[in-house]
Formats: sequence, C-alpha cells, structure tokens
Amino acid sequence: MQKELIQDFTRRIAVCNRSGLTVVTYDIFFACLAEAQDAWEKKEWDSYKQAVRRAIKAVSELIDTLNFSYELAGQLYRIYVYCRELLSMAMVKRSMEELSEAEKLMQKLYQGFKEAAKSDHSGPLMKNTEQILAGYTYGRDDVVENCMELNESRGFRV
Repeated sequence: MQKELIQDFTRRIAVCNRSGLTVVTYDIFFACLAEAQDAWEKKEWDSYKQAVRRAIKAVSELIDTLNFSYELAGQLYRIYVYCRELLSMAMVKRSMEELSEAEKLMQKLYQGFKEAAKSDHSGPLMKNTEQILAGYTYGRDDVVENCMELNESRGFRV
C-alpha cells in the first residue's frame, strides 16, 4: 500500500468516532482490493496474495467488532464470513470473479455504514492525539499539513 494512503488512513483513524472507524475499515478493505486487482493485471502473484491477505484481515477486523447483542450482527457475521471465504478462494484460484463478488457485497454494506456514520456525533475514540492542520499555503493547488505539538504528553497520560 502506498505510503500516502497509509498516512491518510492513520490520520482518519486518529480523529474518528466508533462508526467512523467502521467506515475507515471498509475503505482499507477497498484499497486492498484495488491493490490486488492491480497486481493481478500485472501478474505479480506475490503482491496479489499479500493484498488479498490484507483484505481478509480487514474483513476479520469487521467481524471482531460486531456486537452480537443486536440481531443485525448475526446477519452481518454471515455476510462477512462469506466474503472472507470468497477472498480465500480468489487467492487460491488467482481469480478476479470472487474478488468482484466480495466487493459488490461489501459495497452495499459500506453505503449503509457510511450513511449511519453521518448521524453519529459522538466524540473521537482516541484522546490526546496530535492536532493536524491543513491548508493552502504556497499556491492554489498545494496542500501542506503541519503537526502541532500542543501537548507534549501526546498519547500518554500524565
């Protein structure tokens, strides 16, 4: 995965709330699938397998965060397990069919979680993180991000 994309995901995770974290996990899943598709087209099978493994890990993370006190969690669990099986078959077969089927299923769920996240106004999960400021500084097309160390004990409780 590209360094910029990893930094973007890290930044989003640092400031998101619980439902936002689910959306970010879906975005990571889709980024892994895009990377797998790119590797498949280039016939780079080791990169393909690594990307599919990362997608499987993203689905496993979604499974781990399910709250089974709700009836919907059982249904989501079955869909996630099915998608994980599709990804495993795609890795073994080196096939894009299973990947595209898993992507279609997850895309439908993603849209629902994305809408639900818009109505979640709870605070961020991570406290005491560094503040990131972004803005146009040098030109109309250049974005520069600066990290401000306002609190020297960032990430640690004093």
